[in-house]
Amino acid sequence: MLAVDIAHERFEIAGGFTISRGSRTHADVVVVTLSDGTHTGRGECVPYPRYGESIDSVIAEIRQTADALGIGLDRKRLQAALHAGAARNALDCALWDLEAKRSGTPAAALAGVGTLAPLTTCFTLSVGTPDSMAEATRKAAGRPLLKVKLAGPGDAQRIAAVRANAPDARLVVDANEAWSEDCYAENMAACAAAGVELIEQPLPAGRDTALETLPRPVPVCADESLHTRADLAALRKRYDAVNIKLDKAGGLTEALALYGDARELGFKVMVGCMLGTSLAMAPAVLVAQKADYVDLDGPLLLAQDRDGGLRFEASLLIPPAATLWG
Repeated sequence: MLAVDIAHERFEIAGGFTISRGSRTHADVVVVTLSDGTHTGRGECVPYPRYGESIDSVIAEIRQTADALGIGLDRKRLQAALHAGAARNALDCALWDLEAKRSGTPAAALAGVGTLAPLTTCFTLSVGTPDSMAEATRKAAGRPLLKVKLAGPGDAQRIAAVRANAPDARLVVDANEAWSEDCYAENMAACAAAGVELIEQPLPAGRDTALETLPRPVPVCADESLHTRADLAALRKRYDAVNIKLDKAGGLTEALALYGDARELGFKVMVGCMLGTSLAMAPAVLVAQKADYVDLDGPLLLAQDRDGGLRFEASLLIPPAATLWG
């Protein structure tokens, strides 16, 4: 029988973190540890209030599911027993890690991914005034790929300030549902003028049908509108790309399947993350191996990552050691 340990851990964010929905000073994560008495597997998730999750609700889901599945806890049964979200992600990733440790086979090999290669990740800039974003951009201008958080009105000035201070960096932007049809044209034009490569979730999920007819001179990526494979069909006329996050998909198992289906439908793929530690990023590295965009910079935004975390060489993410995960 598997022993299940559930822990709430908190990590300070370096300088804070601001998106269109608000600001944070700490990353709160839930870590699941599964043990058979000899081998141990771990998984980390980030409960997200936008999706009706909290630390307490996710811990309760994990505990109830583990109790219900008992000794029969496995990834296949987990997919049917628990809805997609943070709780299932932590359990699913812990089961992958445990399987790798028991078998002595890397999780990447178990998943059919093969040898993991280093990845260039986005580096995220919080939303603020054009002046504050210009200052943050100057400090990060040497990074090859910047992800710029936006907030709706005033975004044309924000993106212009970023581009002026990082003339050589590739840019993607993330509106986090903050645009409306009223500011869409101006903001889209500003992004096109700045050479932005991708725009994440400009309009709110559930109110994004306008993207079927609005011009998209810069490709648009579904984030909040995409969780699992079941969402893909409705997005084909609205989006050019999708952002796969393990916390939305409910774990590595669904994320790998979602990646395959998204490619078959012709979507470009970003593999992203919530604001967590290296333990949350490590499983996503498997999905990200052939992604068009990688956004796994969570540890770079923390004042201090967990011990034994991922190694970064500037924006180059080095694949995880087995001692961390997988």
